[in-house]
Amino acid sequence: MEALHAIQHKIQTRTEAAATVAHWKQEGSRVVFTNGCFDILHYGHIQYLAEARDLGQRLVVGLNASESVSRLKGPHRPINDEKTRAHLLAALQTVDLVVIFEEDTPFDLISTLLPDVLVKGGDWKPEQIVGSNVVLARGGEVRSLQFADGYSTTNIEQRILDLHGLKR
Repeated sequence: MEALHAIQHKIQTRTEAAATVAHWKQEGSRVVFTNGCFDILHYGHIQYLAEARDLGQRLVVGLNASESVSRLKGPHRPINDEKTRAHLLAALQTVDLVVIFEEDTPFDLISTLLPDVLVKGGDWKPEQIVGSNVVLARGGEVRSLQFADGYSTTNIEQRILDLHGLKR
C-alpha cells in the first residue's frame, strides 16, 4: 500500500497545494499548471501532459470536479468519477500534484497557486487561456500545446456507443 499512499499524497486540497507549490518555488523549481476534465485517459492526454511537464520541473493538474464536468460536458459526463480521475492522474510519473476544483474555470486556483507556466491544449491562443493575465502579470509564460489528432474522450465515448448500436 506504500505505492497507493504515494499516489494519494499527490492529490491535495487548494490550501495544501498552495503550500507545496510555494515550497517548490523556494527550491527553485519551475512550476507548470494545466487543467481539464481528464475523464477517460488516453494517449492524447499522456502526450499533452508529458509536453507540459517538459516546460518545467513540476507539473500541477487542476482537475474539474464531477459537477463542473457535468455543467461543461453535459449530464452524461463524467464517465469516471472524481476519485478515479484524480488517482489516475496522480499515478502518472509526469504529474506531481492534482488539485480538484469546483468552479467551471480554474481562475481562482491559478490565482492561488501562481504557476510559472500556464498550459492549455487545442486551438486556444495564449491570451484566451483562463488565468493567462495572472501568470503573465507575474512574468510567467503561457503556452498552447497541440492535441494529438484523433484522440479524445468524446471519440472513445462515441466508439463505445457505436459498438453497441446506441445513440447519445
